[in-house]
Amino acid sequence: MDRWLVVGLGNPGPEYAANRHNAGFMVADELAARAGGRFKAHRARAEVMEGRLVGASVVLAKPLSFMNLSGGPVKALADFYKTTQLIVIHDELDVPYGALRTKLGGGDNGHNGLKSITKSLDTKDYLRLRFGIGRPPGRMDTAVYVLKDFATAERKDLPFLIDRAADMVESLIQVGLEPTQNKFHAADLNLSGPPR
Repeated sequence: MDRWLVVGLGNPGPEYAANRHNAGFMVADELAARAGGRFKAHRARAEVMEGRLVGASVVLAKPLSFMNLSGGPVKALADFYKTTQLIVIHDELDVPYGALRTKLGGGDNGHNGLKSITKSLDTKDYLRLRFGIGRPPGRMDTAVYVLKDFATAERKDLPFLIDRAADMVESLIQVGLEPTQNKFHAADLNLSGPPR
């Protein structure tokens, strides 16, 4: 069985670390902690960690090329590790904050990281974990919004969501897409309802 390549998307550098656009990096860091490993520099312009998650051999990766050039490192890693089993973790404007979605294939929805990966791999058919960040308020430019840190109110729930996203990646590896969707999609964090 191929090992899994699990890629969290984001921008390198401390000034971007807490941005909404770096949700993928945050989940990758949580998965690395679970696997008990550390990221190391790889010649494919990425940080990687090789280890095991839920009994499977995995390579966790964070491209260091900046978001809109993510495809080059992802293609280089897929070739280097000779795997076609890919999960990409990314922020998603069209999913509300507090919701996490998994899917196979589809469009890039204007997400430059996905656009670059799809072009480099010449296929849309890879698994995605979509970390909902919602739409920008008012007339705020989308590019400005994604490069802002999560709001104070959002940060309260962020550790829970990162943990849940990591659970969903493990579920994708262990049982596949449909059982993961059935288990997790119905249980979004209710951020707009009454306190629980």
